[in-house]
Amino acid sequence: MSGVQLVDVTKYYGTVNVIPPLNLSFDEGEFVVIVGPSGCGKSTTLRMIAGLEPVTSGTIQIAGKDVTWARPKERDIAMVFQSYALYPHMDVAGNMSFALRLAGTSKEEVTRRVRAAAEMLELTEYLERKPKDLSGGQRQRVAMGRAIVRDAYCFLFDEPLSNLDAKLRSTMRTELAILHKRLDRTMVYVTHDQIEAMTMADRIVIMEQGHVQQVGTPREVYNNPRNLFVAGFIGSPSMNFLDAELQGDELRVTGQGFDLPLPPRLHEAVQGQRVRQVIVGLRPEHFAARHAGGGTEASFLAPVDLDVKVAEYIGSSQFLAADIGGRQVSAAIEVGPDSAPLTSGTYLFDTNRVYLFDKTTGDAIA
Repeated sequence: MSGVQLVDVTKYYGTVNVIPPLNLSFDEGEFVVIVGPSGCGKSTTLRMIAGLEPVTSGTIQIAGKDVTWARPKERDIAMVFQSYALYPHMDVAGNMSFALRLAGTSKEEVTRRVRAAAEMLELTEYLERKPKDLSGGQRQRVAMGRAIVRDAYCFLFDEPLSNLDAKLRSTMRTELAILHKRLDRTMVYVTHDQIEAMTMADRIVIMEQGHVQQVGTPREVYNNPRNLFVAGFIGSPSMNFLDAELQGDELRVTGQGFDLPLPPRLHEAVQGQRVRQVIVGLRPEHFAARHAGGGTEASFLAPVDLDVKVAEYIGSSQFLAADIGGRQVSAAIEVGPDSAPLTSGTYLFDTNRVYLFDKTTGDAIA
């Protein structure tokens, strides 16, 4: 089977189990992002795929071959690390071609691959420069170029953009997505930044404490989070969580300071539920100003009183730090660039976007 497969892979450090039995499958040509908080096991997983970290048990296959105990150079992979790790005494061309020269590749082939990679990464005019004469983004592109010239079956990225400033990270995210389309290679990318995951991935693997919490497309994990952890991790600003209870035959979710009717999509899920104490999830972007609504969607808009503490102006929207019944929430309100700072009052929430979670297990009720 092509692509990358991890079958019952575990990792122990001494007696500490950091990766319980892990089963993952990445298709050939797919861009997969493994995302999670620090210490969740994502980098360890990537290093096991690369052969830099031995597995304790289980099997790793790349392009249909069992590479569990193969050395890194035998796995047909190329890796880009968080640190650029460029040789300061070599120019760009020397850094990019180093692995090829070590492998005994002909001079003509080395030149061809380096020039092709440099053109792809817009580094042609910098080939004779030393790393100290390059910007952070250019150095990161050199590190990527060093991997690209390998023409590997699988590319592995270990938080390669974390050392860049916000504007450059945004630019490099786009460049990486374009690069994937050009190369059409399997890429596995590790990050703690869910924005990187959402914007680049074909599929996202969300990990916590060595366990895979959910695997799916960006749209799937955003719209249908499997549990509280996924719901709180995916989305910016993060989802708001409020204690609530299901009340009455009309299926309303009620808490301190709010009372929301449940949408039809949740009626069947909660009918007959013995669990009446729930956690309700409200995404900040699903709040709206009082004048919003209209059309068929209007029936799903319910009033919510917000005690606004801070209104942050970000152009066409405002981010609100507010209270609902003494509980702090955040809201992202589309109001246009000329709107005055928003204040406390009644806002609207799209109840068709309400999420419910079991208070005991944290699993989604849907």
